[in-house]
Amino acid sequence: MSKNVSAISTAPGVGGVAIIRISGNSPLLIAEKMFKPLGSVAVRDFEPYKLYVGEIDGGSFTDFGMCVYFKAPKSYTGEDMVEFHCHGGIAITQGILKKTFELGASPASKGEFTKRAFLNGKMSLSSCEGLIDMINSESVGEVKAGYYLYRERLTAKITKMQSRLTYALAYVNAGIDYPEEGVTEDNYDEIVSTLSSVKQEIEEIISHYGKGRKIKQGVKVALLGKPNTGKSSVLNSILDYDKAIVSSIAGTTRDVVEGEIDVNGVRFNLYDTAGIRESLDEIESVGIRRSENILRECDVCIVVLDGSRPLEQDDLNVLKQTEGKDRIVIVNKNDLNESPAIEGDLYVSAKTGLNIDRLKEELSKKAFDGKIDLNADFLTEERHLLALQRARDSLGDAINAFSVTTADLCAIDVTDAWSALGEVSGETANEAIIDEIFSKFCVGK
Repeated sequence: MSKNVSAISTAPGVGGVAIIRISGNSPLLIAEKMFKPLGSVAVRDFEPYKLYVGEIDGGSFTDFGMCVYFKAPKSYTGEDMVEFHCHGGIAITQGILKKTFELGASPASKGEFTKRAFLNGKMSLSSCEGLIDMINSESVGEVKAGYYLYRERLTAKITKMQSRLTYALAYVNAGIDYPEEGVTEDNYDEIVSTLSSVKQEIEEIISHYGKGRKIKQGVKVALLGKPNTGKSSVLNSILDYDKAIVSSIAGTTRDVVEGEIDVNGVRFNLYDTAGIRESLDEIESVGIRRSENILRECDVCIVVLDGSRPLEQDDLNVLKQTEGKDRIVIVNKNDLNESPAIEGDLYVSAKTGLNIDRLKEELSKKAFDGKIDLNADFLTEERHLLALQRARDSLGDAINAFSVTTADLCAIDVTDAWSALGEVSGETANEAIIDEIFSKFCVGK
């Protein structure tokens, strides 16, 4: 049985209610010494999953709150659990938590409760990753992508694929163990068909990683252009508040200025860059180099042109540098010249807000090749991507070599694919992977 651990499971600071959670082999014994029920039911006789009102011992003080007992295995961790629901506040929560330590509980480490849930078979590893993604979400898209993992939808797909590979392995191993039986031509066709089908399904999941990464990490957008085209004004207009300093003096923006917006439930990370041009100013040159780095890394770039004057060589240089990138060319300062000779994808005015909402919609379309369906299943974790790529490659090797290699070597490739898939759910994940994932959690979860 696991030792008792406890932690504050709600956010630190002042609040209406806080929760102190204890999980392990005997949390109810600690509760007996800390909680005085208002009614006649003794703590040892508490009905599981029912809140009881009473006094909570905080050491040097008493708080009035509630206590609930979760009986294993029907609890979050799969172990016996107790929660104290007390008033929020630093002194109250710390006092009650300290009391649990005095009575034998140990401080919970990061992700301790969720890790115990994983080790006790209550959650898959990918479900745990989905949970932390949801907790850290800053947009609706991130919440939905995390929920896809949390509710075991990816694990369900992985498990089905593993079952089909197990079926194929059974035929191959039968041929190895009982060569007189052999693998018939009918079996051969069925095995290759199964492996090919699983490989195709893996490739389909992998194909969603690009969009999934953008949903989880946010779409990286660079605003580019020569100095004084109004990039900072465009950024401020998109954000709807003054983030960047605006000046008519060229070179005012000497470093990358960042901001975030939510477009259709997806987070967009905007980077207002220093104007890309040749400069003798040492500080401005550093900003320009950073701008060039942002250009290389961005998912979408907005090229800002000044519609109040003709194109100059610096404009042409920026257009040249962004060729081949997903970009939107906007012609700014439409309020100064409603009929500019410059061609662009969209004519805007950062000053009046003309077409700024359209620009946001165009950003969403450009980032996701059209309209994004946040209810679709997306691959968001790089760890999952690498595991699926290994599984795909191993299946490719097995399929290609099946007719010319001995059955035992093909079985090794299929087994490698099966094990790679198991890394996603945690079935075959090593301790280092598991520790790395739970290090991202907060204490109390």
